[in-house]
Amino acid sequence: QVQLVESGGGLVQAGGSLRLSCAASGTIFSINIMGWYRQAPGNQRELVALITSGGSTNYADSVKGRFTISRDNAKNTVYLQMNNMKPEDTAVYYCNLHIVTADHWGQGTQVTVSS
Repeated sequence: QVQLVESGGGLVQAGGSLRLSCAASGTIFSINIMGWYRQAPGNQRELVALITSGGSTNYADSVKGRFTISRDNAKNTVYLQMNNMKPEDTAVYYCNLHIVTADHWGQGTQVTVSS
């Protein structure tokens, strides 16, 4: 059984920064992909950023240059540093762990950016 526990969400003003963390526990293969997705009210869940166990990254165009994803493989933890935040970044952010053909999700953490 895999569990993902997120932390770090909250309220920030436009231009500010937040850092999200997600710790995975349970049976986790060393080769995997961890990532962050977000869902705003009325919208579909969308990819924010991914990072492989080897360190390769992929970002949504809307966050390139502002967000940075990183991970600590020893701790099975993924981070999302969010800088220069915009009101349109407001959403529930979900941590994802992809192992082979299985996807595991965190409970989500609310991020609100005020203008």
